[in-house]
Amino acid sequence: MQPKLNYRRTFFIGLAFLSICAFWQMYDNIIPLMLQNTFGLGETVTGMLMAMDNILALVLLPVFGSLSDKVDTKLGKRTPFILTGTILAIVFMMLLPFADRRQSLFLFVGALFATLLSMGLYRSPAVALMPDLTPNHLRSRANAVINLMGAVGGVYALLMIKLLLGAGDRPDYVPLFASVAALMAVAVGVLLITIRENKLRKEIEETERQASPAEGGEISVSKEASGQGEPAGKTTLPKDVKRSMVFLLASIFFWFTAYNAVTTAFSRYTRVVWKMEGGSFTNCLMVATVAAIISYIPIGTVSAKFGRKKTIMGGVLIMAGCYLAAIFAVAYHPVVNIAFALIGVGWAAINVNSYPMIVAMSQGSDIGKFTGTYYTFSMAAQIFTPIFSGFLLENVSYKTLFPYALIFALASFCTMTQVRHGDVKPMKKKSILENFDVED
Repeated sequence: MQPKLNYRRTFFIGLAFLSICAFWQMYDNIIPLMLQNTFGLGETVTGMLMAMDNILALVLLPVFGSLSDKVDTKLGKRTPFILTGTILAIVFMMLLPFADRRQSLFLFVGALFATLLSMGLYRSPAVALMPDLTPNHLRSRANAVINLMGAVGGVYALLMIKLLLGAGDRPDYVPLFASVAALMAVAVGVLLITIRENKLRKEIEETERQASPAEGGEISVSKEASGQGEPAGKTTLPKDVKRSMVFLLASIFFWFTAYNAVTTAFSRYTRVVWKMEGGSFTNCLMVATVAAIISYIPIGTVSAKFGRKKTIMGGVLIMAGCYLAAIFAVAYHPVVNIAFALIGVGWAAINVNSYPMIVAMSQGSDIGKFTGTYYTFSMAAQIFTPIFSGFLLENVSYKTLFPYALIFALASFCTMTQVRHGDVKPMKKKSILENFDVED
């Protein structure tokens, strides 16, 4: 009988990602306020400083991901990076409200840079911990749980902002930063107590050796292609697998380019094109977020039944169809919320499955490196698209937004058709009675 997903263990593994998402939610919402209201920086300089995290990520994530592949300690491969990065991030991030209070731009920028370096230290290892401790055929379902926990971390940060952020241009940010730091410390502390990385990794490796390909293994990569039997750190991707990896990474760049363009420019688009005022535009984005959260777990199950590639391509088509429909929306209508709900579902279908496909194509000893590569391409898209789409919006027309997103979504669909590896076979029941077994 095929092993089932250990949801309890996956929950504890996901605590690291929860802490990461809580930080980034606070970062995206609060740091621009501090830069503008305390230090008087303009939109351009603020935007450049806010892009620093994505620029650093292009270098840091592959580097530390690869390093975590090579180390071997009593705590494991990933845990030392998670622990060290969290401690450093908490220390440096708590300097930010202090620098804000002192109105020291030099200290603020220095602390911000150090905080981003610390976050880069453990982001790839934290994400790579899930595939290390989860059998291949269960990684889409596990990734759904991880993404859900990330959303919970983001919601926590938003709630703290609402409760603890005082009025005025320069409120006291210490309570807010302390609340997020406390969550990060508790989350990683519980992770360290509950997850014995080395022991669990050995158990998963043994499970993978005993599993046959017919029981949900990776479809296209043979033992030779997956690097089995080769020394750790000395495996190479076969040419056909490497080709699939390149096309998948291109797809990741394209769909992040499409999605990020919409999310970053939507507030301006609704004001100029749909003549919406105030914060009413957030309704659509909230609908998309909630729809994605609700979809994560079901999509993990769908992926196990129909395959990762088909689920991703279905999600891309859903998003492309919604972008196409939005082109013809000359004004806001409640029906638009339906389109954005579908965008959320499509985005969940992509997120749940793309990273497990990267992992399935990588060598067991190289998961951290390819985790970093995954984030490199997604971050590159998030650096590229605000600049390029912003140029089109400013110099051509705001109505270029959804055609822009549609073009890149369709480009990702085309590149996904060339991906031949990293999928899983649909799970097969060994007996008719197992059809009544609905547990994961």
